[in-house]
Formats: sequence, structure tokens, C-alpha cells
Amino acid sequence: MGQVSVTLNGRTYRLACEDGEEERLVELATHVKDRVDQLTLEFGQVGDERLLLMTSILIADELWDTRKALEVQIEEATEMLRQLTEPAPKEDVSDKAAKSA
Repeated sequence: MGQVSVTLNGRTYRLACEDGEEERLVELATHVKDRVDQLTLEFGQVGDERLLLMTSILIADELWDTRKALEVQIEEATEMLRQLTEPAPKEDVSDKAAKSA
């Protein structure tokens, strides 16, 4: 089992992960750390718990926005695919005769 040390707001935490997942965990922790650092610069030291709650809410907000954008893209792609695979409307023979007359 792998382990990663993560430092957030001056505190170091040891996190366990599956072997091979260390790099991904470091990437995720770096993202969280960047957001914590950004909030610390903006609001100062407001306490670890509040700072981590604020960070969690901001990251959840990013996730919600991303999920909504993905849903819109899926709907648009589905509609485009439907239009591409939908058979073309057949012209009525009587319409052709009327047009040529």
C-alpha cells in the first residue's frame, strides 16, 4: 500500500493509497493546496476547519459547473447525432408533379 505526505496550511498529513496511485493523489492534493493557499491570501488565517470547508465548497462548485457543461455537451452531441442518423424526409410524388407543372 502506498503513502503520500501532503502539507496543507502548514500541517503535514500522511495519506494512504493503493500502489501506483501516489502520483494522482499528489496531483489532487496539489490542487487542494493551491486553492487553500489562494483563500489564505484572500481571507487570511481563518482556521484550518473553516479554510478546508471553504476550499471544499469551491472545488465542489467547480465540479458542479463542469458536470453541467458536460451534460449540455452530451445533449448537443446527442441531438447532432440524431439529426445525422435520421432518414431524410421523402418527397411525396404528388409534390414533385405539382412542382414540375
